[in-house]
Amino acid sequence: MPGKRVFFISLMWLACAGVGLAKDLAVIANKANTVTTVAMPDLVKICKGQSSRWPDGKPVTFITRNPSSPDMKMVLDKVYAMSKEDVAAAITAANHGRTNHPAIVIVETDEDVVNKVQSIPGAVGLVDVYSINGGVMVMKLGGKLPLEPGYALHGN
Repeated sequence: MPGKRVFFISLMWLACAGVGLAKDLAVIANKANTVTTVAMPDLVKICKGQSSRWPDGKPVTFITRNPSSPDMKMVLDKVYAMSKEDVAAAITAANHGRTNHPAIVIVETDEDVVNKVQSIPGAVGLVDVYSINGGVMVMKLGGKLPLEPGYALHGN
């Protein structure tokens, strides 16, 4: 009987740990941004530095975590569909010759992403939904907000 209890407790702990690893990401933008929704193909272009301007003419700056960070696995898989090495090369290529206004800025934490997006007009980033504060706007992705059924950057 004690063996079954230990097994059950271990199983429950593993299930809870797995749930804790699943993250939902949000697309956030500077509050001055007039665009409130983005399609997944357009987000991919932004993340790869292939979109340089918003429809209103403001420059786009993508703020992201380091591609080699374990927290970036979902972004590598669902957005870039590339290895971390290929993403790093794409970032370098996107920023080539753009020293005054880089297409992509790499920061260390979700808090840094939020702070940079908040401070740069036209900036957009991807963060864990629990890192969002009132200083940024949450954009719809494919017409859906984070935590809505069918949202593309759901952690499972």
